[in-house]
Amino acid sequence: MYFDFNWRSSLLLIFFFHGLVYAFLLFRKAYQQDRPSDNWLGLLLLMGILYICPWMLGYAGWYWGTECLECRNFMFYVPMNHTLLMGPVIFMYIRSLLNPSFTFRKLDRWHFVPGIVYIIWTIIVAVTDRLILKRYYLMDGQNDPDFDTWYQAIGFFSLLIYLVLSLRYYLMYRAFIVQELSFADTVQFKWVRNFLIACFIYFFSTIFLDILRLAGVNIGYQDTWWYYLLFAFIFYYIAITGYAHSIEQKKKFELDFLRYQMPFLIGGGSGPQESPIEDAAFEVMLDAATPAVEGSSESFIPPEWIKKVTQAMVSEKMYRNPELTLTDLANHLGTNPSLLSKIINRSFGKNFNDYVNQHRVLEVKENLANPNNAHLTIMSLAYDAGFNSKATFNRAFKKFTGDNPKRYQIK
Repeated sequence: MYFDFNWRSSLLLIFFFHGLVYAFLLFRKAYQQDRPSDNWLGLLLLMGILYICPWMLGYAGWYWGTECLECRNFMFYVPMNHTLLMGPVIFMYIRSLLNPSFTFRKLDRWHFVPGIVYIIWTIIVAVTDRLILKRYYLMDGQNDPDFDTWYQAIGFFSLLIYLVLSLRYYLMYRAFIVQELSFADTVQFKWVRNFLIACFIYFFSTIFLDILRLAGVNIGYQDTWWYYLLFAFIFYYIAITGYAHSIEQKKKFELDFLRYQMPFLIGGGSGPQESPIEDAAFEVMLDAATPAVEGSSESFIPPEWIKKVTQAMVSEKMYRNPELTLTDLANHLGTNPSLLSKIINRSFGKNFNDYVNQHRVLEVKENLANPNNAHLTIMSLAYDAGFNSKATFNRAFKKFTGDNPKRYQIK
C-alpha cells in the first residue's frame, strides 16, 4: 500500500501504532478482569488514533490521489473524526471508573445516537457513490466531510457538554468521599483530574486554533499539523497513564447523582429501584454543603448525639479502623448517615474525613510523646491509629498540627 514516509507522516505513525497497542492492552485487561472502564478508555484511544489519521495519511500522500486514487477515496468516505462519540465515551469512562456499580443502561445508548447517525450516513454515501452510481454524487470528491464546518461545530459543542458533565461528576465524587470515607485521600483518583485536564487542553487548543482563523490568521495544512502533533502527545499521555492507573475500585460509592438532576442524560429513573444510588448518600452531599441557618431548628443538634459520636471516637476508638465509613459509624450508633453527617459537620465543624483523621493525628501525637514508644517507628504508630498510607498520614498531620511528626518524636 502506498505510503510516503517523511518526518511528518512517520512521526504521527509512531503515535498511531503505540495508541493501537495500548488500546489492545486495555481491551485485553477489560476482558480478563471484567473492568468496563478499560473498555471505554480503549475505545477512546481508538478514536484518538483515527483522529490523527487525516494528517498522518495526508502527509503520506493519500489526499493527493496521484499515486493512489483509492487512497484518496478512502480518506473521503471513511469517517475518522468522531468528536460526537468522544464526549459520551469520556463521560462513560469517568462514571465506570469512579462508580464500580455503574452499568450501561438502555437509555445510555441515546448519548451515542448522533455519532452513530453520522457513521450510518457516511455508509449510505459510500454505498451510493462507490457501489450503486460508481461516481461522485453525495460526495463532491474535493473535500473531506469530516472537516465540514457544521460537523466540526456540533462535534466540539457536544464534547464541551460532556467534558463539563464529567468534571461535575468528578467534583461531586470528591465532595462525596470526604463526607462518607475516613480514607478519602487514597481514593481521590487524581488520575481522573489529570485526565480531564488533558481533555480540556485538547478542547481549548482546538478553540484557540478556530479563533485564530476567525481573526484572519492564515493557518494552512502544514501549520495545522502541529495541532495534531499536540493532540498525539495528549492521547499518548492518556494511553500510558490511563493504562498505569487502570486499578480496581473496590468501594461502591453509588455516585450516579446525575439521575436526580439530569435523568434524560444518564438514563436514570425516579425510583431507587432503577438506580443503585442511595437517597441518604445523596442527601449527605447536599446537606453537608449547606450551612445551617443560625437559630433554626435544623441547626440544633441534641447533646446526647454529640456525646454518642464523641464516645465512639474517644472511648471506643473507632477511628482505628482504616476503612471506617460514615455508614459504618451510623450503623454502630443506630442512626442514618444523613443525620450523622449533619451532627459531625455542624457540631465539630468538619467533614467526616477530617473529623476521623484529626482523632488519628491526636493519637499519633500522644504516642510519639510517650517514652515507652521510642522503639517504634512513626509509621507503625500511624498505621495503628488507622492511617493506611504514608502520604495520607503526612498530609493529615501537617494539616492539623502544622508541623512535622518527627518534631514530636522522643528519641
